[in-house]
Amino acid sequence: MPSITSTTPPCGNLPTHTDTTIYQFINCRLVRRGRIVKDDFWVRGGKILNPEPVFYVEKLQADVKVDCHDALICPGFLDIQINGGYGYDFSSDIDKLEEGLAAVAKGVLATGVTSFLPTLVTSPKSVYHQVIPRIKKTPGGPGGASILGVHVEGPFISPAKKGAHPLQYLEGVEEGMSKVLDVYGSIDNIAKITIAPELPGAQEVIRHLSSRGIVVSVGHSSSNLEEGEAAANNGATFITHLFNAMLPFHHRDPGLVGLLTSRLISHPVHYGIISDGIHTHPAALRIAHRAHPQGIVLVTDAMAAMGLGDGVHQIGQMKVLVEGRKARLVDFDTLAGSVVTMDDCVRHFINGAGVSLVEAIDAATLHPARVMGIDHLKGTLEYGTDADFVLVLDKGPLKVLNTFIAGECVYSASDAPNLTFTQKSPSDI
Repeated sequence: MPSITSTTPPCGNLPTHTDTTIYQFINCRLVRRGRIVKDDFWVRGGKILNPEPVFYVEKLQADVKVDCHDALICPGFLDIQINGGYGYDFSSDIDKLEEGLAAVAKGVLATGVTSFLPTLVTSPKSVYHQVIPRIKKTPGGPGGASILGVHVEGPFISPAKKGAHPLQYLEGVEEGMSKVLDVYGSIDNIAKITIAPELPGAQEVIRHLSSRGIVVSVGHSSSNLEEGEAAANNGATFITHLFNAMLPFHHRDPGLVGLLTSRLISHPVHYGIISDGIHTHPAALRIAHRAHPQGIVLVTDAMAAMGLGDGVHQIGQMKVLVEGRKARLVDFDTLAGSVVTMDDCVRHFINGAGVSLVEAIDAATLHPARVMGIDHLKGTLEYGTDADFVLVLDKGPLKVLNTFIAGECVYSASDAPNLTFTQKSPSDI
């Protein structure tokens, strides 16, 4: 029977998807299992579909075929450290928290991010008590990217490596979990926490938090390697923005950097890298990647100024001056977050570290999903996982064209090629 063929504005008029509609993306390439393959891509009910059972068992064909014009399909990016953006700061704009979360969730779709972890920097107890209960895990959709929970970066960090965190609000953990609960009020919505492992009482806290399923990251720390290894063996699995706010590498005690190649820990650790050309020199990117390529996780550490111009902005309780692409504390020569976006991190990682496109995409997708324990759902194009994916142009600098969440198009670049689709006619259905 005849079919209905239509050329649409970018993504805008693709047929509304239902739980039973089968989409077949054709004329595309996929980032799958560490390489780029030429294949069709199938989606149904918000999940990535294995077409073989559909053909041979269900005896069904695609309801809608979408021509991707040779675009590359990769998993949606995950940003597991972001302080705010587009004029909103999660730690200080308390009265506008929901508005800010919505603005960032919507804005990051243009950068290929389909899931993120709002980060709270060191703040007064009252801020944690007001904010943490209001940042809940939220599925993504047309309104914006998924929220994976809260990342609390402090206040249990080293005064000597506080970075842009206000000294007067730092806390110790000599009292153990009772202190943690007193400061945060509740840990129910916390998915990830950064802590300095050398603080008295920190090792027991790390053990307890990891047993609760919270990702424990070591950072903002003066820790030596032995203390870092103890933290890893007690359940820590991540390093917060490697090289920044920690002891520099030393050949007699490499500090937390030494965890990348340690043989005395029970499991490999992952580590965050701010790949913006400012926080981490390209040579440091190359060193880290070559030491532990499967552990690298690209993070933006973006602040309220992301998406805005130069000027004075906020990060937590501190004022930040942004000039060019560099953000520094007002009146101090201290880096304070970044203004980089995740797609730019991927591009800079490729250029600065000399890695392949697939390696860079894995560092923004599969690796952060593994850190958060959700790689069975996100960060991959494996069958049965969430259909969160991005169409990108990879001929030249990587460019995000279209972003999909649960199989639904939620963003299209203004200059993205029109997606064309072929839909079954009513007599075919």
